[in-house]
This record gives sequence, C-alpha cells and structure tokens, in this order.
Amino acid sequence: MASSSFAAIHRAAANPMVAATLSKVRLLSPSSSPFLLKTLKPLPFPVSRSLLPARSLSTSAAAAPNSFHRTAPQPPPSDPRAFPHGRGGNPSQWHQRPPFNPRAPADQSPPGPAPSPAPVGPPPGPAELAALCGQGKVKEAVELLSQGARPDPPTFFALAAACSDPKLLDELKKIHDYFLRSPFRADLQINNKMLEMYAKCGSMTDARRTFDHMPDRNMDSWLLMIDGYALNNQGDEGLQLFEQMKNVGIHPNSHTFLLVLASCASAEAIEDGFIHFNSMYKDYGIAPGLEHYIAMIEVLGKSGHLIEAVEFIEKLPFDPPAAVWETLMNLARAQGDVDLEDRAQELLVSVDPSKAVASKLATPPPKRRLGINMLDGRNKLGEYRLPPKIEKKVVKEQGYVPDTRYVLHDIDQEAKEQALLYHSERLAIAYGLISTPARTPLRIIKNLRICGDCHNAIKIMSRIVGRELIVRDNKRFHHFKDGKCSCGDYW
Repeated sequence: MASSSFAAIHRAAANPMVAATLSKVRLLSPSSSPFLLKTLKPLPFPVSRSLLPARSLSTSAAAAPNSFHRTAPQPPPSDPRAFPHGRGGNPSQWHQRPPFNPRAPADQSPPGPAPSPAPVGPPPGPAELAALCGQGKVKEAVELLSQGARPDPPTFFALAAACSDPKLLDELKKIHDYFLRSPFRADLQINNKMLEMYAKCGSMTDARRTFDHMPDRNMDSWLLMIDGYALNNQGDEGLQLFEQMKNVGIHPNSHTFLLVLASCASAEAIEDGFIHFNSMYKDYGIAPGLEHYIAMIEVLGKSGHLIEAVEFIEKLPFDPPAAVWETLMNLARAQGDVDLEDRAQELLVSVDPSKAVASKLATPPPKRRLGINMLDGRNKLGEYRLPPKIEKKVVKEQGYVPDTRYVLHDIDQEAKEQALLYHSERLAIAYGLISTPARTPLRIIKNLRICGDCHNAIKIMSRIVGRELIVRDNKRFHHFKDGKCSCGDYW
C-alpha cells in the first residue's frame, strides 16, 4: 500500500506546479496511528516536459477512488498575476490569486461598447412583387423572394401565372418551392395554377408530382392534367388519368370528353376515341356538340385515316358547317393529300364565301424571319442565330435520309443536303449534348415551325444518344425519345 502510494506521488511530482506542494502529504500507515505525517524532499523541476494543470492529491483512507479533483486551467508561470512571487515563490500564497476565468479577455479590462448593427429595412411586401409581375420581371420577383419577401395567396397566384413561357421553368420551380414552405401550401386554386403552368412549360413530370402530392383536388385539377398531357402529346397518360378520375367517383362532363378526345387524337387511339364518344350519351346522357364531332374528325385525321374522316363527316346528323371543312382541309394539308385539300377548300368556300375572299387578298411577300433557338441547360440560356460552318456527319446508317424538299434555294443536291445541317435547332442540340451531363433531357425553344427533315433527324438523335429531346416550336411541344416523337409526326 505504501509503495504504490509513493509511486503515485513520484509520478505526480513531474508537474512543476505541484512539486513544491508534495513536501507534506498524508499517507495511510497500518502500523501507527490513523495518519502518519511524513516529510518528503522536494523534487527538481523537469526541463523537457511542458507545464501541466495542477492536481490536488489526497491519499487518506476516507477518500473516494476518484479523489483527483481537476481545477481550472492555470495561466502560464510568466504571468505575474498567477505567480506574484516568481516561479519559485511561496506556495502558501498561491491560493490568493484571483480565480481563473476562461471566458475573460486576456487583459481583463472592461470591454468597450459594441458597435451598433447596420439598419435593416423591412422585407419587400406583396405590393412590390405584384408590381414586378405586372411588368413581366419574374426573375426580379424571385430575387425578392430570396430576400425574405412574403407574398400572400393572390401574389403567389400572379407569380405562377407569369411563368407561362417555357424559358421561365426554373423560376416557376423556385416559386413553387417558396409556396410549399408558406402557410398557404394547401390553397387549391394556387396548386391548380401550378399544374397549368407546368403543362405550358412542357414539364409534365413536375406537374404530375405536384398533382400526386396535392392535399385536395377538384374537377379542375383532373381536367388540367388531362389537358396538359394532350398539349404535350402524351395522350396515353391522359387516358389513364381519365380512368383514375372515374374510379374515384368523379363524373365527367361535356368539357371533360372534349379533352379526352384530344388525348385520343394525340395518342392516335381511334378505337378509344369511338368508345368515349359513344359513352357520352349512352353512359352519362351528354349529347355531343359540334366541337365533339370536330374532335372525332381530328382523331381520325391525325392518325392518317383521312378516308374514314370523310365518311364520318358524311354521316353527321346535321349539315357540316365551315368549321368541319376547314378542319378536314388542314388535316389533308398536314398529311400531304393535295386532292383532298383542294376538295375540302371548295366545300369550305361554298359554305363560307368569306374564306375565298380572304385567300384571294393580295398579301406582301413574307419577311424572312431569323430562326432563333434557346437551349435550356445548366441553368443557362444560349441563343443561336447564325450557324457556324460545320462538317457533315453521316448518320445514314441509322436510317436518316436527307429530305431536300425543305431547301427552297436553286442549288445542287449536295449543297441542299449541306444546307440542312445549318438549321439552328440542330446546332442547339449538338451544343447541348457536349455541354450537359449524360442522360439528362434537353429543352430547345424555337420561334419557327420545325421542318420535316429536322424532325426526322432529331428522332434518330434521341435514339442514338439515349436522351429525351424536348423541342418547343411555334406550334406545339415535341418530346423526342427512343426514336419517336410525341406528336406522332403530325404538327
């Protein structure tokens, strides 16, 4: 017992701050009175070891096993306040030093007055956001949201409505994020507006995610989704959603069937179109109107069944008005049936002579418009106006055959094939493929109608690169994926 106590004392004596305190310690002795006072010779200060915090040692019999009480860290010996008598001063006066405050500054002087914070103005309110929306400055409005602006429900609605341009899809997503973190996130009207704007921006994936997580839905919610799928040439998804709507107990109305027939035309689902058209009156007692008959003509015509469309017109329960013949004329023109187009135009003029007057009016030659493409990638928008000279890349082994009918210049065949490579949408796609991560979709916004040759080329590109290429021209959205386009080659 005594030997272990002496060993512990010598180990603790390595600390210079407690070396002098070990001149007197109490040791438990079994051969004497309860305590035996024994004097030890002070040990010299070690030179190679750093200063350690002081510990008070007690080896009395009543001490607990954890009787080593660590005191607060002491300042270095060079500090005159901690060692008023020098390094070898009187240890009995050490208890007179002021208590060590680890949070106090080094000089213990009272701190000066804290600098006053810079004045901060109130966050922008709904009025500022509404003013920016009225001016079309959506990006500036989103910047105010990041600065702490708190819009009310009408302002959220106005912010979402201002993002109908596909170029503002990123801003729409940010506005939607702020809306979901607001106390108005259950507002049904604003949620429906988000569905509509996502559909107009061509992002049905975000629209469907929003629709699935809405706390409440009404008839407008279902119709906006079905209409969005038809607008983006994804009629199959729209028809599936229509079946889900009926399963939850929502009864369709006249407008619902009009959107369903548009989805059938987009999906080229002729059989489904006749089924839904006949079920209007048979199952729901809804009499088809003129717009429903025209929708059925489009279901047949967009699928390439123009003869069946003519037969359907001949069986109408009323005399076909001008709108019917105009629809047939446009379908025949899109399918390249010149004879049927001329016949439909004659019938149109016979019903509405004003159409013939409008077609015979002398019009000035159209001004040549410059093709502009906007590529949405990496949160940047690049504009392509004049294409640089590029080398011809052969993709004929993938099934591509240049369609030189879309080159109207009087040049030779080889020059026409080369001119097709200069179309701006192809350059935008080429730049997007080399500047964006693999397997990510590309969004191309074009101010002119896409030509047939570029349409065929982009279908092949989507199959080669394995990516979804979304092109928005002045007519509709084209979702190219796996060598197919959502428009069904009708636009």
